[in-house]
Amino acid sequence: MGEEPLELPFYRLPEALTLPRVTLEIPTAEIPRYVPLVVPPSDLQAPAGVKAEGEAEKEEKPQPKPHKPPIPSFSQEVTELTIPFTNINVPFPKEEILVAAGTTAAVSVVATLTATAMFKRSVQILKPLLTQIVKKVQRGRGKEVPSWSRQRLAQRRSRYVQGGSQAAK
Repeated sequence: MGEEPLELPFYRLPEALTLPRVTLEIPTAEIPRYVPLVVPPSDLQAPAGVKAEGEAEKEEKPQPKPHKPPIPSFSQEVTELTIPFTNINVPFPKEEILVAAGTTAAVSVVATLTATAMFKRSVQILKPLLTQIVKKVQRGRGKEVPSWSRQRLAQRRSRYVQGGSQAAK
């Protein structure tokens, strides 16, 4: 059987490029320094018989007393609670206001949860009914009604195309 030998083409590849060797310098960093701040203690006093700088000025000027702002009085709707062992009064609303606010909050939460549950259930009940009505209307107009599986397949295809995959282009 006289088969001819298979001749493969010969390709000559170009020589590899010679790239210079890259040398990196050793990284350097500055060592952080801390300069301590010298603060004299609060009870530091000059030795006996020695006057410190500014001591004469301090003796002449008496220290003014700090001004305390007047404590405001609270209105009729606010009750005050005095914290024991202090002179601090903490304001808080009267019981009627607290009960009204708590009741309003509880009612709004219950109403929201109830409405959410009712909406979910109504969607479960009404969706099949509305789907059947739409199908009957489409059949009456002479349009083809796609099955559920065909609708699902169309949705998948549209998602695939919108995703921008290479195969779809």
